[in-house]
Amino acid sequence: MAMTNPYLTYQSQSINTATPEELTLKLYEGCIKFINLAIIGIEQKNIELANTNIIKAQNIINELNITLNMNYEISKTLRALYDYLYRRLVEANIKKDKKILLEVKEFVVEFRDTWKQAMHIARKGK
Repeated sequence: MAMTNPYLTYQSQSINTATPEELTLKLYEGCIKFINLAIIGIEQKNIELANTNIIKAQNIINELNITLNMNYEISKTLRALYDYLYRRLVEANIKKDKKILLEVKEFVVEFRDTWKQAMHIARKGK
């Protein structure tokens, strides 16, 4: 009988029970994590590590982009920014360029921090 990893069980439960707002926050945090791992891969000349994690970051940016609610004006701006970040991640992967990854990470950290503030304000308003 296979043993279940309690951490993976917890992680799965936290995703399954998260609100849409919390899921968005988790996506931003995951993107930052994968960019950091890709940077380590580049620094260590580990092309596979860099490639795998840049692709994971691209997938997250793509998910954020396709789940935008286009009924809001801000969504048009976010779509353009997500498109830009996706293209930069592709370029970073082709060139294995740490500077580009740091640029993308700066944007994603700003998005995450702003999202956290918005969540906090929304909770206060309830």
